[in-house]
Amino acid sequence: MEHVPTLDLGSPSKTERAALDAACRDHGFFLLRGHGEDDLIEATWRETRRFFESAAPTKEAVRRTEERPLGYYDRELTKRRRDCKEVFDFMSPRVPERDRTPWPTDLPGFGETLRDFFEVMGRLSERTVALVHETLGLPPDVAKAHVGNVDTSTVRLNRYPVEDPVPEAQRAGLAELGGVALGHHTDPGVLTLLLQDATGGLQTHSREHGWVDVPPEPGTIVVNLADTLQVWTNDRYRAAVHRVVPMTGRERYSIPFFYNPDRNAVVEPIEALCEGPPRYRRFTWREFIQARIDDNYTDLGTEDTQVAHFRIAPAA
Repeated sequence: MEHVPTLDLGSPSKTERAALDAACRDHGFFLLRGHGEDDLIEATWRETRRFFESAAPTKEAVRRTEERPLGYYDRELTKRRRDCKEVFDFMSPRVPERDRTPWPTDLPGFGETLRDFFEVMGRLSERTVALVHETLGLPPDVAKAHVGNVDTSTVRLNRYPVEDPVPEAQRAGLAELGGVALGHHTDPGVLTLLLQDATGGLQTHSREHGWVDVPPEPGTIVVNLADTLQVWTNDRYRAAVHRVVPMTGRERYSIPFFYNPDRNAVVEPIEALCEGPPRYRRFTWREFIQARIDDNYTDLGTEDTQVAHFRIAPAA
């Protein structure tokens, strides 16, 4: 825990802000306490477990496809290897014409609880980004122009079982399981708020210490920085490289809220944070996230699309 600081979201101390700055430069993870949402979080955990414990027909009825990118899935790829997990993805309920989430019809209360959770996590994400901006010392007008959009953000329910989640009879033609439950990667958005249960297994890569644990701490929300924020800060802050080690004794549950830029956002370094020339060329959020979505389903023969693909080559 000494590598991953904990901050009070309501009134972080000067020492906590300094620890936040150091963590964001090194590995991109920190924890939040004082969020005040314990009751809703507990209700969301109950619904998450209820969904994954439900019978196969309930999950199959809401299976995710390339045409329907939200819902249940159990064969996602990271770094061209299959993850040992199953998920349920959903988006903002505030924009009905864009909400393509196939909600289960036989789990009363499931959708209502998760919609409430989404709204609360959206507001907490906005407060968390403001905390990061303040730590960076950004002027208010610049900070206002570099935020996410709840309407493009998503929530994922994760279950990491001990065994392969895909039935043996359905594994023909699938990519092999990776050596870990979730392969190392960065998230593409602004930042991620994550709930994790008491099982453990989440790790982040520290520049100074290598792989370090992000251990569960009751009552806190885990935060990891994502690719867009790394670009905004011109590499001053680091998008968190993270993974989940294999489950051995018991399964693990987690719930990330992926706080993303506006769908029409143009992403580039913030001039005020550039110590030297910009390290990334301009790109659109739309093109970046589509590339990340595409290689979730099929091994395209190359590594997942990374923010490094938009890096400007140093002058000779």
